[in-house]
Amino acid sequence: MQKKAGEIKTGDKIIVGGEALTVSSIELSEVGKQGSKKCRIETKKANGETFILIRPADYPLNVI
Repeated sequence: MQKKAGEIKTGDKIIVGGEALTVSSIELSEVGKQGSKKCRIETKKANGETFILIRPADYPLNVI
């Protein structure tokens, strides 16, 4: 199932690069010069490593 990056919630599991990541926090920015909201999504891998994604709010992500 796909969700937009702006619709992701804490605790969701997303697939990036073939790996399942658990969302630990998400921050949304306001519309700026680039013309779209941005999302900063902090995730954790299964081994505890932190992985940060920055994507436009309308970017599609695969959710488990």
